Amino acid sequence: MEKILKSDKILLGTCYYPEHWDRGLWQDDLLRMKKNGIAAVRVAEFAWNKFEPVEEQYAFDFFDDFLKAAAETDMSVIFCTPTATPPAWLTYRYPEVLNADINGVPIHHGERRHYNYNSPIYRRFSAIITEKIAEHYGRHPCIIGWQIDNEINCEISEFYSESDTLAFREFLKKKYQTLDNLNTAWGTVFWNQTYTAWDEVFVPRKTASNSHNPHLALDYYRFVSESARSFVKLQSDILRKYIKNGDFITTNGIFVNLDSHRMTAESLDFVTYDSYPDSAYCLNMDSVHSDDFNDRKWSRHLSEVRSISKVFGIMEQQSGSPGNTRMEAPQPRPGQMTLWTMQSIAHGADYVSFFRWRTCVMGTEINWHGILDYSNRDNRRLAELAAIHQKTQAISCLAGSVYEAAFGVLKDYDNVWDARLDVWHRRLDEASEAGIFRAAQLTHTPFDYVYIDDFTGPEALSKYPVLFYPHAVIMTEKRAGLLEKYVEAGGILILGCRTAYKDSTGKCPMVKLPGLLQNLSGVDVTEYTFTAADEGMITVDWDGTELEAPVFNDVLEPLGNARVLGRYTKSYYVFSPAFIVNEYGKGKVYYFGASFSRQGARVFLEKLGIADPYRDLFELPECCELAVRKKDKERFFFILNYTKDAICITLKTEMTDLYSGCRVSGAIELPAYGTGVYQIKE
Repeated sequence: MEKILKSDKILLGTCYYPEHWDRGLWQDDLLRMKKNGIAAVRVAEFAWNKFEPVEEQYAFDFFDDFLKAAAETDMSVIFCTPTATPPAWLTYRYPEVLNADINGVPIHHGERRHYNYNSPIYRRFSAIITEKIAEHYGRHPCIIGWQIDNEINCEISEFYSESDTLAFREFLKKKYQTLDNLNTAWGTVFWNQTYTAWDEVFVPRKTASNSHNPHLALDYYRFVSESARSFVKLQSDILRKYIKNGDFITTNGIFVNLDSHRMTAESLDFVTYDSYPDSAYCLNMDSVHSDDFNDRKWSRHLSEVRSISKVFGIMEQQSGSPGNTRMEAPQPRPGQMTLWTMQSIAHGADYVSFFRWRTCVMGTEINWHGILDYSNRDNRRLAELAAIHQKTQAISCLAGSVYEAAFGVLKDYDNVWDARLDVWHRRLDEASEAGIFRAAQLTHTPFDYVYIDDFTGPEALSKYPVLFYPHAVIMTEKRAGLLEKYVEAGGILILGCRTAYKDSTGKCPMVKLPGLLQNLSGVDVTEYTFTAADEGMITVDWDGTELEAPVFNDVLEPLGNARVLGRYTKSYYVFSPAFIVNEYGKGKVYYFGASFSRQGARVFLEKLGIADPYRDLFELPECCELAVRKKDKERFFFILNYTKDAICITLKTEMTDLYSGCRVSGAIELPAYGTGVYQIKE
């Protein structure tokens, strides 16, 4: 049986639901999959009733029969725990397992993920079904790995059941020890919110204006993350007792209010992602109005995945239109299925599993198309799958290689969650994250996201010559110390406006800004404001280059030996310092008093000499992406054309076209949605 992420192959899979289909289809389906390059199927994530049709009566014959069919066709299987969809008998008999909305109204049975992580009853049933399944199937030769649940925190990422309130109180007792400490951390003296007993503390509830104490809310997000991680670890610990040596444990997707990095470190061998670039074309989603990025922006999501696992898997890769009873989108055009597969591989995926084998003929996802349509006939997407298989076989030599980045963007969960709560922070975060990503894409400058916390060591940052930390609103002493070590050793750190004005509770200390980073940055923020719509784009003059300074402006003054590099060109703070550099040890800190637009971020990349690092090898139009993976002394270059038109690229030196195995150079045409993978050996 195949093993995924083996470092010697790129493998393809698909999501299959034997419970949806007549048994007479199983063998034919599996043989057709094998014929077209599928090496593994994922099963059982929504099949609890097949294992426990009624309480405490367990059955394994259904999946025993399916695994027999898999063995007969030499198909590898990724088996799932089925806890994303508790059965109706469970939610009816034990309604306390249900999640609730912010008004305390239960979220009823009928969709999925309607449970809460903190119900002792649900945790008990989840542990039992996981143990029963693992005990029965853990040594099965067809099974190569396990998926826990499905898409943790998808659909819903906030939990307001009674069980959650009880667990939240325990979380807070452990963190703060006393109510006095909690009241101080949350600033409960404001609006007379002071607590005098733990029973007075609840998860956020409906308020007059739907706003909450922001310090409570920040801890609540931390609590939701810990609850989800604990639920995953409960199952992972059970699986580890039974599964074979070499079989992996994962879970799929990256969703909000969840520290996916800690979850992976605690419970998983690697993370897998569900990549749906066609969602950019959904007719009832704002993303359809994107100018020139649409599906291309999924590379940003894949960069997030790569920050967790350098080499990872895709558990659900787009193969058909993403339509359900709430969404509608066009089918992928010819070539897009290949493009999106190569997009995933370019960013670090060595396993790509398509969702789904055949479009479901019943239920909520009857419009969410897979490789095959309802008719089950061979179609162009199946033919494209076979062609993808040929391509992945040809490029398998790059398996195990890792993405090579020219710079990094720092992130941390405190600030990710604060940006969900604080609309000032959110607006800045969204603007700069999009601006830096787009500037990097258009200049063909690969980058990494780098998540840090209070336990991150300097080695995590040292390989990046330049790091952006756009709006680190919350700052801690340990993270400030980490940044100091990075810059002292020669690193270049770029900070944006609104940096370091909150502590870890989300409160604003009475200190000069940027708080804990004032000494490192050499900056004093004397005033700040959102930009005014009636003034148009605010700009900064950087040594004769106009630099956009959108959304928000810090008015700055240099401290010590720090130097002013740019000043505002208009508004009431015209000519005031907007941009300051401070030399610190062997490195430098640039403090820019605004957010980073696409134009502004591009100027930074170009001025600092990191834009387009492979310009000596390629001449590429902006409409295509360049991604680079490296293994030992080999580099693998992915060129991805996201447009419906053919484009011309130029290879300035001879290299190997991995699709054909030929040596190539000069002008090459990539067709609409075309891709190329090229190898250079040092």
